[in-house]
Amino acid sequence: MTDQPLRGDRPATEAPAEPERFPMYGPEFARDPQALYARMRAHGDLAPVEIAPGVPATLVLGYDAALEIMRDPDRFPRCSEVWEEQVGPECPVLPMMMSRPNALFTNGAVHARLRSVIVDSLDRVDPAALREHVADVANTLIDRFADDGKADIIGQYARPLPLLLFNEMFGCPHAIGDKLVRGMSAIFDTVGAEEGNALLAEATLELVAHKRQKPGADVTSWMMRHPARLDDFEMAHQLTLLVGAGTEPEQNLIANGILLLLSDDRFGGDLAGGSLPVEDALDEILWTDPPMASYGTTFPRQDIDFHGYRLPAHQPVLISYAAANTDPSRQVGERKGNRAHLSFSGGPHTCPAKSHARLIASVAMETLLDRLPDLDLAVPADELEWRPGPFHRALTALPVVFPPAGEA
Repeated sequence: MTDQPLRGDRPATEAPAEPERFPMYGPEFARDPQALYARMRAHGDLAPVEIAPGVPATLVLGYDAALEIMRDPDRFPRCSEVWEEQVGPECPVLPMMMSRPNALFTNGAVHARLRSVIVDSLDRVDPAALREHVADVANTLIDRFADDGKADIIGQYARPLPLLLFNEMFGCPHAIGDKLVRGMSAIFDTVGAEEGNALLAEATLELVAHKRQKPGADVTSWMMRHPARLDDFEMAHQLTLLVGAGTEPEQNLIANGILLLLSDDRFGGDLAGGSLPVEDALDEILWTDPPMASYGTTFPRQDIDFHGYRLPAHQPVLISYAAANTDPSRQVGERKGNRAHLSFSGGPHTCPAKSHARLIASVAMETLLDRLPDLDLAVPADELEWRPGPFHRALTALPVVFPPAGEA
């Protein structure tokens, strides 16, 4: 792999030789993505990557370049149809990037209509009630392992907590919710993604049918009653988006935040002193190690000269939130309380649930550390394993130890 810049003195309009591409899959990238981002920066604000074997893309590394793309959906729309035909149905990243009639993958008036349903329905969620419910779920999960003196925070806490919350908030029966999460996890990992996509489609349609028959005071029912009058097909696809955003990234935000609190001396001293700097840890994670590391895929309708590069029409351009947030050309200064990171995207596709996501993660982390103040990692932080994949930043497990509650 060469670290020489692709641009050099070559005019942006001259077709370069096919570049070597940085692989964003496999255990090496999962273990230390920032090391690869540092090598990519030799190419400038954008770099050539492979997001799966034989699947090329362009990754945006620069903060300003990322923000420019996210704010310009006319030049950088979410329309992948031509690319989908090129890669075929067996492409492992297709389910994460394929066009769907939901608010994430549409543009213009269609996007505005679908997004209004999501925003208006989520706005009906009472923050105080949500905080109370998160604490109740968190305490229920902690009760299951508090006497054991050890736990896997991923499998026993960070993963089930968002699922249980989703089931409650969206009026989703547990069996359907479990299928939703299994399907979404396969898509994120790009392993068994085609089967996972089919399972996800089946489960969302089941949830829609269930709520048509038994509406209630939940987000799904509010979406159904919205003046935009979504049909079952549209409802299923908005729910696919919401379960994708509300479970997998949320569990990673919780787990990565807990890891930071347990492994970084800047926070460890505060923990020992009884102060829980959870909001500070969330700010740090969202700047440096966001749960969605790279996404926001766009597909230019025509060749575009951008920041000295020729971006080919209909080929994927991904935003690396993790790399853009740590762009060395920008002086971020104090991260505490600084919400100018791009981890919730930007422009018209900014995450509509970012306040909900922060609240859930904050309460989940606070409750765990309040119940188990002497929590510690069971293995050194550098021995933890990360799940491969180009999109997320996700641990396979987070083993911890603590004095059993019965011994207190």
